[in-house]
Amino acid sequence: MSTSPHAVRLLSLILAMGWVSSAFAQSSEFTLEESGQWAQEAAPEPGSDAAIMADAARYIAQGNPEKAQKILSKWLDEHKRTRNDFIAQAYYLRGVARLDRGREYKALFDFEAVIRDYPSSPYFLKAVEHEYNIGIDYINGLKRRFLGMRFENARPTGEELLIRTQERVPGSQLAEQAAMALADHYYRIRELKLAAEMYSIFRENYPNSPRVRQAMLREIEANIARFKGPRYDGSGLVDTKLLIEQYQLQFPEESIRSGITDGLNAWIDESAAQQVLDTAKWYLKVDDGTSARFVLARLIRRHPATDAADEAIGIMIDQGWLTLEEAPEPEPAGPAEPTPEDSDS
Repeated sequence: MSTSPHAVRLLSLILAMGWVSSAFAQSSEFTLEESGQWAQEAAPEPGSDAAIMADAARYIAQGNPEKAQKILSKWLDEHKRTRNDFIAQAYYLRGVARLDRGREYKALFDFEAVIRDYPSSPYFLKAVEHEYNIGIDYINGLKRRFLGMRFENARPTGEELLIRTQERVPGSQLAEQAAMALADHYYRIRELKLAAEMYSIFRENYPNSPRVRQAMLREIEANIARFKGPRYDGSGLVDTKLLIEQYQLQFPEESIRSGITDGLNAWIDESAAQQVLDTAKWYLKVDDGTSARFVLARLIRRHPATDAADEAIGIMIDQGWLTLEEAPEPEPAGPAEPTPEDSDS
């Protein structure tokens, strides 16, 4: 009978941990045979701390995490206030046992004990990985248990766990995964400001990541989606336009192939023009023709290839400020040249 992947993971962990320091010299020693079976070469002294850890790991591997949790809880009650070298291992194994029982929220307390109190422990990284996986489950919709039933929203807890992952193992592949997962999560639930900020953080922290192109494009899309219309603040559109230009420089082939940046640029240009047009219409409403004429002329000059510019020309002709002969010829659609004054449009 072959050994299950879960059992191999646990037994190999026990073996690896047994070699970390002389404090684990009494741990079980296992050899992986060619058949795939784990053969025990040396057993710890019965009743010793090492034997209790080995028993707990065996119960988990055999699919009896409840039994493992029981003996580990008893052991921790007796030793958690001591300097016993097996405390970190006991917390970690109890966390795994609780996780296997579907009590992932309680498991977090054990993993937190390892992370907070034993950062130099060989179980530190494994505890962080488990918290990351729980965080992923929570942001993907897993509910927390309450009174034995899963109905409590755990999304904020999941978001916090992904943030902690980045703080605890900065620069690691796991932290990179957590950053992108959190940014994608915010984008998916339409928390667009948080999504844009998280994609920006990702680009800053992982500039050489193969996912930086995706992060930049999603940041652009999130910023554009945040724009609520010409009556709202459009200052963010200028920054987004600059980000598009950066994307075109950094990924020129992809920009040409997909044409997506041209489309986004055109959308930004149209949105900025609509804001200017809305301002001009307000001046007309309050009978300030001089200001309206000035704003409309500026719109036509800066955003000539937009629907708003066409409407502005029509207004100026109707007001007698422009004749058909003076109206500019329509220009081919395309991204408008950025100007320093765009920020006040």
